[in-house]
Amino acid sequence: MKLDMLVGDRFRERPADCVIDSHALMVRGGYIKYVANGIYSSYPVLRRVTRKIEQIIREEMDAIDGQEVLFPVAMPAALWRESGRYTSVGRELARFGDRNGNDMLLGMTHEEAAVHLTREYGQTYAKYPFMVYQIQTKFRDELRPRGGLIRTREFTMKDAYSFHTTKEDLDAYYMRCYGAYERIFTRVGIPQAIAVTSDSGMMGGSASYEFILLSSVGEDTVVTCGNCEYRANMEAAECVVRNAPGAGDTQVKKVHTPGTKTIDEVCAYLGLPVTQSCKAVIYQKNATDAYVVVFLRGDMEVNETKLGNFLGEEFRPAILEDNEPAGAIPAASASAGAVPAASASAGAVPAASASAGATPAASASADAVPGGMLTAGFIGPYRLFTPGLTVLIDRSLKDAVNLCCGANEKDFHYIGVSMERDCGDVQYLDLAKAAEGGVCPRCGAPSLRVSRGVEVGHIFQLGDKYTKSMGMSFMDEHGNLRHPVMGCYGIGVGRLAAAVCEARHDEYGPVWPVSIAPWHTHLCCVRANDDRIKTFADDIYAQLLAEHIEVIYDDRAVSAGVMFSDADLIGAPYRVIVSPRNVDSGCCEIVSRDKTVNIKVNAAETASALKAMLRASD
Repeated sequence: MKLDMLVGDRFRERPADCVIDSHALMVRGGYIKYVANGIYSSYPVLRRVTRKIEQIIREEMDAIDGQEVLFPVAMPAALWRESGRYTSVGRELARFGDRNGNDMLLGMTHEEAAVHLTREYGQTYAKYPFMVYQIQTKFRDELRPRGGLIRTREFTMKDAYSFHTTKEDLDAYYMRCYGAYERIFTRVGIPQAIAVTSDSGMMGGSASYEFILLSSVGEDTVVTCGNCEYRANMEAAECVVRNAPGAGDTQVKKVHTPGTKTIDEVCAYLGLPVTQSCKAVIYQKNATDAYVVVFLRGDMEVNETKLGNFLGEEFRPAILEDNEPAGAIPAASASAGAVPAASASAGAVPAASASAGATPAASASADAVPGGMLTAGFIGPYRLFTPGLTVLIDRSLKDAVNLCCGANEKDFHYIGVSMERDCGDVQYLDLAKAAEGGVCPRCGAPSLRVSRGVEVGHIFQLGDKYTKSMGMSFMDEHGNLRHPVMGCYGIGVGRLAAAVCEARHDEYGPVWPVSIAPWHTHLCCVRANDDRIKTFADDIYAQLLAEHIEVIYDDRAVSAGVMFSDADLIGAPYRVIVSPRNVDSGCCEIVSRDKTVNIKVNAAETASALKAMLRASD
């Protein structure tokens, strides 16, 4: 192809609104054009890259017995009502009504469509196992799309769904897909992508792995161990805390701490390390506005994914109204939907139940919360008496002694609190985020590392979540009706292209691997307005085409600087330069995009030399 025919312009200046490099380079290089927030059009250069990624994915999915299908983008709401997700999924799901008044939606994922497609087919055990996959446009109304193709609202995705008669068969196939994913990421040029344990989120199910490309621009937080192979997404990473032993006979004392609401302010005022404090983080359940208080060590943060999994419902950070006196939370408003003392599940600490870690009403002293009020900034687990409040205690407080914590009264804190001695038979939950230098839950070494990363793939074991709710069943060999179990396997194609660009670029442009480069060779005719040079370059172009080498040919009458700048932005692995000096010696100059190769070859041998280099690079 001739470069002067290529749709899409290239620019030298970095766009001001492009924060990350891959976004800037794809805009500058004529890969994408902004349409709306999180929505882009793809120019021909990007389509050549993504088509090659798609072909690699197809080859690897076919190799593990996948069969390509195509699901609809728009689906009736009735399909998602069968699974229960039409109402359980939030505003990310784009819902609309058609002209006949039917509720419709745009597919953000296609589990329901996969079950709908195959439930009549899979009525007997003899049809199992099988896997279907598609490469399809999806729409997810992300709250904060960013980074060009790293996080978009409209995107192309490969999603695959496998169906099995037993959990054991699913387990075996799940690992086959795991291996296929490793091969895909190696083939597209990012073998450094790692698999981490993750949370299943709205997909549901049990086992879940994310494939992450470690990068400072990523939105995912990854926890790894420097001493063993432990790897997990922050959402799923177990938090292990070892509290240092201390004197356990220190008496509890209430102290005046005026105007100190934050942990840092309190600890500075009392002259204590933050690790010797207990803080309260307050939430409200969306459905009932009931309050939930999470107690954890002062230096730790709540992992809201873990909290959501425990509560089993949506919640939000509590925001106090301006007319509430001194930031007080009326406990009566928490009664509706809160965990009552008699029915609290494991780990919940109902304020009226001493066995769960709080002071019972009968023994509450004058220090107890007057009138059942909680004062924001001064909430603590000791002598907390607020009926109907859901109280959860993180295991970072296990074995903690001599703590400072809120006294449940404005401008007062307790010191000398020991959890087991003073708060009863506490049931601890893992609700905190893992931290840099924390204890590895696998090997026990204090060697956790926290990094950023881009999710490039995700695989789930869904179990019978969808087949059961949607009435898909099969007759087993004994004549019994059973629900098949499912696996789900996704890769975002555009995001993968952006991730490769992010991992493989320099200040001038992408450095595409041969496997997904838009063209393998960029032929530059320097001084194209010289007929002698132009004829020489045309002959090389014809030679490359005859040998079926993918080539983009730049024969524009522009300066060498402009020509080479555009070649850098297109990022072909090899560049063939035809210049007056080279023509005089009857040769071409071949330069690799990564600057590791710079040779001159006889003009007649250009194609054969390039083919050898491409084979070696593939």
